[in-house]
Amino acid sequence: MPEELFKQGAEAKLYLEDYNGQQCLVKERFPKKYRHPTLDNQITKERMRAESKAVTRCTAAGVRVPKVFQMDLNTRKIHMEYFEKSITAKDFINQQIVVLPEAKCNAALDILCSRIGEGIGKMHKNHIIHGDLTTSNFLIDPKKEDFSDYELVFIDFGLSHYSESVEDKGVDLYVLERALLSTHSNIDDLFPKILKKYEEEYSEESKEVIARFEEVRARGRKRTMIG
Repeated sequence: MPEELFKQGAEAKLYLEDYNGQQCLVKERFPKKYRHPTLDNQITKERMRAESKAVTRCTAAGVRVPKVFQMDLNTRKIHMEYFEKSITAKDFINQQIVVLPEAKCNAALDILCSRIGEGIGKMHKNHIIHGDLTTSNFLIDPKKEDFSDYELVFIDFGLSHYSESVEDKGVDLYVLERALLSTHSNIDDLFPKILKKYEEEYSEESKEVIARFEEVRARGRKRTMIG
């Protein structure tokens, strides 16, 4: 049985368990009562496979993600690496604003944005769509206690999929922009800095994606105005 309920979201419960002598995170997708059991089981298995494949592809692309130790489609569980000392990028950003002088805060956020943009660029070059890019889905795993040196870890690939579609990549960026505007409305230059590094990493091929992102953003604004 799971030892400790860590977190519960809309799609899954997260537990902390012992796995081969080390603490790991267990993601358990629970049944959706509004779906027919057969359909629910099919959708769950497809998403679990997609998540596992995305993690494998990210690792090959040089993007840091949690290691998957075990996946059991029957119990709907994925055992994965747990980053005990990490905090989310969301919390990291908020902490920097509070504890650091403006110049140092800007420098710290510049580094973070660069790493996020680089990671997304690597994923999109390899046709990995995250599906839920928010600062809650980036972990800051410290190499030093004061977080002056850390590793950026991309997490929660439950909505991820493989796609060469420029539209899908543009939507991925749009989701991130909306998340940043909602969560960090007091900082208006995070997304431009991320996008700058994304373009550098993705190089020439990024131009078409950025153009499509602009179209997606325009459609989103139009829907907001009409609504």
